[in-house]
Amino acid sequence: MATVEVNLVGLEHSDYRGQPSTLCPGCGHNSISNQIISVAYELSLAPHTVIKLSGIGCSSKSPAYFLGRSHGFNALHGRMPSVGTGAVLANRSLKAIGVSGDGDSGSIGMGQFKHVLRRNAPLVYIIENNGVYGLTKGQHSATQDIGVTQKYYGINQFPGIDLCIEALASEASFVARSFAGAPKQVRELLKAAMSHDGLALVDIISPCVAFNDTPESTKSYAYGRSHQVSLHDVSFVPREEEIFIDEDAYDDEGRQVVELHDGSRILLRKLDEAYNPTNRVEAVKMLEEARANREIVTGLIYYDADRPNLVDTENLVDTPLAHLSEQQLRPPKERLDEIMQELMQ
Repeated sequence: MATVEVNLVGLEHSDYRGQPSTLCPGCGHNSISNQIISVAYELSLAPHTVIKLSGIGCSSKSPAYFLGRSHGFNALHGRMPSVGTGAVLANRSLKAIGVSGDGDSGSIGMGQFKHVLRRNAPLVYIIENNGVYGLTKGQHSATQDIGVTQKYYGINQFPGIDLCIEALASEASFVARSFAGAPKQVRELLKAAMSHDGLALVDIISPCVAFNDTPESTKSYAYGRSHQVSLHDVSFVPREEEIFIDEDAYDDEGRQVVELHDGSRILLRKLDEAYNPTNRVEAVKMLEEARANREIVTGLIYYDADRPNLVDTENLVDTPLAHLSEQQLRPPKERLDEIMQELMQ
């Protein structure tokens, strides 16, 4: 009889699945959902400690397809960031995973997108970016490339918004980009994002097979495969008791095998020292150069481990606000009287 593997919280991989997808066969969003399932299982996330958030669009249907045992909230179009902010402020113990789209974040929700980045709310913010409004039959979105011809909507006349550049301009503390057709990189970046103590933006180019899979679009499978430029070979190790490596043990090709806490092994590869993901100015420059060359740069673009998240900035207590007693929440009459006197002066 085959032995079923369970993770550190006693759950099987299948326990992290959701409902069967109703998206188009071949949609990149389905691949992303599968990677979220694998990451949650490998990181041993307890589903009841996770809240899934979304707005409106094909991308916002995705949370139904993963982590069926977790909490969920499907917000209004473009309003996922404010709902997510409220959730993590009300209960700092929740792991919040928000799934949005290029229309949900780059158009109607741009204002909320910018402010949740600025506030550094502890939220994994995944954008399933395909350049079109797939749910309403393929109109150009704000991230669509200028000059691309759509099946029904003619030529796009406007330059596309680069959501990673927008994130850097908003002082985001974690910015990454990947391609749905590169599942290993998506998985490792999501592991790092879920372990980041702040807002982690992961912009994933996710081709729409129905409306925007033309060769000239940078959001297509063909273009992504031939023009993807990886910044580095990404691997992630969850936070446990620190593992030290021998800096002199790399081989001639810059590789070293490291054993992890569970007995598994990973292959480390030294990153290209020419790129520094902690330099925000260089990150913006790199993205602008890639955009001019019509390249899709993937990997960890920027990372700031020192910036406090919104929960810490607001000095919230460890106990979820909903679990505090009325006596703890309500100021005493003496303090209210003092406040009234101050306002009357």
